[in-house]
Amino acid sequence: MGSQPVTFDGVFAGLQMSGAAIARGTNRPVTFTGKNNVTIAAGESAWSDPVTLPFVRNADDLAGRKLAVSFHVAGQSGPMTWHAKALTTSYLSGPGSGAKGQAEDESAFPFTTTSWYFLNAVDMDAPAGTRLIVGFGDSITDGTASTLNGDDRWPNALARRLHDAHGFRVAVVNAGIGGNQVAGPAEYSLQRPFSGGPSAGDRLGRDVLSLSGVSTVIWLEGINDFSTNVNASVETVEAGMKAVVARLHEKKVRVIGATVTSALGNASGTHGSPAEDQKRQQLNQFIRDGKLFDGVADFDKATTDPATGGLRAEFVPDSTTGAAGDKLHPNRAGYLAMAMCIDLGMLMR
Repeated sequence: MGSQPVTFDGVFAGLQMSGAAIARGTNRPVTFTGKNNVTIAAGESAWSDPVTLPFVRNADDLAGRKLAVSFHVAGQSGPMTWHAKALTTSYLSGPGSGAKGQAEDESAFPFTTTSWYFLNAVDMDAPAGTRLIVGFGDSITDGTASTLNGDDRWPNALARRLHDAHGFRVAVVNAGIGGNQVAGPAEYSLQRPFSGGPSAGDRLGRDVLSLSGVSTVIWLEGINDFSTNVNASVETVEAGMKAVVARLHEKKVRVIGATVTSALGNASGTHGSPAEDQKRQQLNQFIRDGKLFDGVADFDKATTDPATGGLRAEFVPDSTTGAAGDKLHPNRAGYLAMAMCIDLGMLMR
């Protein structure tokens, strides 16, 4: 998403111990066609060479641990490619301090951020037959209002359920972007950026089809298309869904349609209107009965209060640290309910 070439060097991968510290002896250099640096042209991406991680011996011993990837931007980057709402703490060195990725102690990384920059994916060598499930969608897949560093998004909770049931024969990837839409924006470019990123169709190749071994996509999206500042028709969103599902089916990827959760009562001015909710319900009827999808995850039923039509009260965040919720994004309990309502058998066919 940048405007100029960016050079990276000092790239390392190791096992996070705690904070910015790396478990002793686990840090490994990452190369690109044998070199310790790479320059990536604007609009392009690059894969590194394979990296052997000797500390990976028993998968059970690493359950819940995090891979730490460190890198240095050599020179100027221009506008940065980033994922704003990572809900995970990363650690930064000071400006002009040079490449510090080889360090295993935390002294070189005194600053923090809860966004991710530049790094888009990690490809793992897994046994043949390992299933990859992608959670595709907007902020409710991205995990807005879930716990910082808690791994409490619905794809995280789903991954834990699947691991309990099937071990490590399945992995779950989160491809949610806050503010994302099914059908819009009509144009996305450096000159015309949009905070929700390119439309689902425009980013499908990069965020889903480029991943190794994708077997199933769970797609939750549409509420942003119906917001007052977009106001797309139900037919437009349905057409966008049909186009994306056709591309996924062409690649033999199964698609589970997730019903859109309620935003009724949201006070932002862009969500929560009765007109938006009527469109949401029409779209959900299409998702349930339109015979487009290979299965349905009924997130709407799992989270909506039948008496009010809004999120169940126990799923609306409200705490002294996080303040009152927005009645659009669930709390941890709501995300857990979403993950628990998914039929695991539907994902493992």
